Order: sequence, then structure tokens, then C-alpha cells
Amino acid sequence: MEELLRDLARITLVGRPVGDVLTEVVQVAERGIPGAESASVTLLRGEDASTAAWSGELAVPAEQLQYERGHGPCLDAGRGGVVLRIDDVRTEQRWPDYAARVAELGVRSSLSLPLPFQGAVIGALNTYSTQPSAFASAEVLDAATTVAEVLAVAVANAHEVARLGDEAAQLRQAMQSRAVIEQAKGVLMAQHGVDPERAFEILREASMRYNRKLRDIATGIVGSVQARGQ
Repeated sequence: MEELLRDLARITLVGRPVGDVLTEVVQVAERGIPGAESASVTLLRGEDASTAAWSGELAVPAEQLQYERGHGPCLDAGRGGVVLRIDDVRTEQRWPDYAARVAELGVRSSLSLPLPFQGAVIGALNTYSTQPSAFASAEVLDAATTVAEVLAVAVANAHEVARLGDEAAQLRQAMQSRAVIEQAKGVLMAQHGVDPERAFEILREASMRYNRKLRDIATGIVGSVQARGQ
């Protein structure tokens, strides 16, 4: 456990592509979670699910079987926010069709833990083994829980970066809109001899009359003046 914690502590979670971070974390999970021969992270977006990162050969084909069926331990752990363990796929009754098919891939046991984020669950950490009951001990659950917490932080950071990027783009657009509206007001003030308030009213009335955005009306006015000046 101490080595797992050291390896996780060395991972830089910010300032990197989220895919690189998730891949590094699942590689640490495969090495550090007792019994794990393959590890992955499943991310959920509404009804869609995908394997965002994996290590080892068992995870991707096992999860593809689940995606095709719309159910299975990784999906149900992510959607339900519960820990799901299969001790032996040969005797598994909750997902009999999946269990029969994944046994053909050599998987005998698995463990899936939810990734919590802001009161919701965004996916699952999954580990697989060719041995039965590979994840039955409390030590395994503690290690896997620690990794799941790091994964949740990494995904949360990616969400925050994306949100800030969207906000910055919206701010730039708002500033650009304000600039062109001010230019259009100046044109109307010069053409009609009106004050800034009346110039804005003219823009607003045109926007309502033609059912177009105020910025588009302003852009058209500024563009027509620039075209005449060329």
C-alpha cells in the first residue's frame, strides 16, 4: 500500500492532457492493486460509456462485451454508485450472459468501483484477473478505493479546465459583441444625430423587427460603413 501511495503521489494531475493522467493512474493501479492483471477507467456521459484508459489485455475486450449489452459490473458500478465484485465468472448469476462470454477471454474475477464527482458518479475503476477471488480481501478494496479517489480528482480537474475554457470563450465573445455594438452606435449617432441611448434603441428595435441578434445587426451596420469606405 505504501508503494502504491508513493506512485500515486508522483503523478501530476494538472496541466496535462486528461488521457495521459488517466493512463498513468491505471498503470499504477495494475501494478499496485493486489491481484490486478489489467485495469481501466470507464467514463459515463448520460447513456454513453467508454473506456478512457486501460492497462493490460483483459480490460478492453471485457468492457466491450458490457457496452454491447448495456449492462455489466463496470457500467452498473458507475451508474449505481456501488462497488461490484465478481469472485468467479463461472458461478456469476447477476450478468450470466456477460459472465459466460468474458470467461472465454480468460477473465475469472473482477472489481469495479464508482468514481464520485460533485454528488454524482462519472464512471468506474475496473480491475481484472485470470484467477478466481483475486479481489476478495479488504486490502484490495482499500487500494482500489485510493486509486478511484485519484481518478475522480483527475477527471474533476479536466471538467474544471473545460468549464473555465468555456467561460473564457464566452467572455471573449461578450467583449467582441460589446465592441461591435459600440461601433454601430457611433455610426448611428453620426448618421442620425442622436445620443448613445437613442442609438442603442435603434439597434434594439431593428433586432426585434428582423428577429436577429443585436450583435448581428451591429455587425451589419459596421460592415456596410467599412465597405463604403473602401
